[in-house]
Parts: sequence; C-alpha cells; structure tokens
Amino acid sequence: MHIRWAHAAIVAVLAVPAFARAEAPAFTWPDGQRAAVSLAYDDALESQLDTAIPALDRHGLKGSFYLIMAAEPVQRRMQDWRAAAANGHELGNHSLFHQCSGKGPGREWVAPQRDLDTTSVAQMRDQLVVANTLLQALDGARERTFTAPCGDLQASDGPYIAAVKDQFVGIKLVGGALVEDMRTLDPHAVPVTAPVGSSGAELIALVEEAGRRGTMVNFTFHGIGGDHLSVSAEAHEQLLAYLAAHRDRYWTATFVEQMRWVRAQQAAHAPR
Repeated sequence: MHIRWAHAAIVAVLAVPAFARAEAPAFTWPDGQRAAVSLAYDDALESQLDTAIPALDRHGLKGSFYLIMAAEPVQRRMQDWRAAAANGHELGNHSLFHQCSGKGPGREWVAPQRDLDTTSVAQMRDQLVVANTLLQALDGARERTFTAPCGDLQASDGPYIAAVKDQFVGIKLVGGALVEDMRTLDPHAVPVTAPVGSSGAELIALVEEAGRRGTMVNFTFHGIGGDHLSVSAEAHEQLLAYLAAHRDRYWTATFVEQMRWVRAQQAAHAPR
C-alpha cells in the first residue's frame, strides 16, 4: 500500500479538539478493554522479519502481515514467515503481484503487467483466490483478511472489492486511522492509515483517541527502521511498549481475530 497522505491524516485527526470529537456508541471489547488496535504490515519486507516481528515478540503482541506472494522476501524466507504464523502472527493477503494503478505522478514504478488499470475484476479475483491457497499452504489457516494494494480499488472494468469480499473475514481500505462507530462498521471496508515517518508520540496519540471513542485504530506499516515508507524502529518500539503497558485498556490482536469479534458483536446486536 503506497499512501501519500498518511502523515497529514494523522495530524488532521489529532488536531481536532477532544470536546469537538463525536463520541461513538459504546461497543463491547474482550475483557472490558476500551478499544482495539490493529498492527498490520504490508508488502512482506525484510525489516518486518528482522525488526518488527522480534519487537512484537519481545512485547508479547501479535501483528498482521500482508504478503505479496511473488515478493522475493516471501520466496527466499518462507520458513521465517511460517515460523511467524506458528507463533501467532497473522499472514494476510496482499495479492500475488501487488496490482496498483499506474496512473498519475509517482506511479512510474508500476510494471505494465502489474497495472490494475489493465487488470479485470475477474483476474483480480483469480489472483486473490490463488494467493489465499498459497497462504494456507504456509500457515494452514482457512480464514483470511486482505489489504488492497495502494488502496486502489478500480480494475479495468470496474471496482473489484465486491467480487472478492466473500473470500475474506475483513478487508482494510484507505480512509483514515480511526473507526467512527463499531456497530455500523463494514468489515469489508475498514479504514486504515499508513504512517510514514511518524513519531512514537503521534502513534500513541491515535491509540489514545481510539480509547476515548471506544472504537479501534488500524495501523498499516511498511518498513520498520528500513525499506520503503518507513517508520523508525524507535517510534515503533515506543508504540509497542505503550500497548504492552496498557493491555487492560487496548486489545492488540491480529486483524482476523478482531474482525471475528466485531462480526459476532454486530450479529448479536442486529435488529430482530
């Protein structure tokens, strides 16, 4: 996921005075916790294996890692991803080839054969179904979640999410860090932010805002202390240390586990 406005979105949320923020209706989280925090990591990067996963393990926290199945770090370090899954981290679907729109400035890196603008809805569905099968071969899991590459949703012949949502318990889409109302959240359109260069204090402030709202915050990181679209290892460590120290308030779990919970709560409170 390549998102240019992630830092501006974080600043915009935090700039709104607390008294002016709409309070979402109460929503029940496990063990009386106030909010949920999703720590997700896109693109199957080396720094995620070398820095993010060891940091999560030190703090006893679980993350969701969205793999591009054709990515070199998946092919070369398959056993490391399998070990992460065995230790409770989620392996999510980020497509076979990271299909993104090649339109506009800054998209020169999109290869012609991986251009979403020339990929049909049916081709995207086939790609994601195959990616799910490959992921099952890695971790044995049948339920899966998805993050749309680049946040781009328009295939050559129309939007593709509706055609693939039956394959996923939850889908993350661009739209901001915080969920406004858990009871009306569409699990197939969960808003995320992709922090780039954010400080630990900025990341923690978003977690605290989710706590005030009683909802959830969805981080989608890329590089941690390296690679592209990175957040420093120090900022990441500060966030994890804060979450570990406040387990009673914030439920940090894999995205698939969180979406199972949200769907069950929504079903239990749906009008009869």
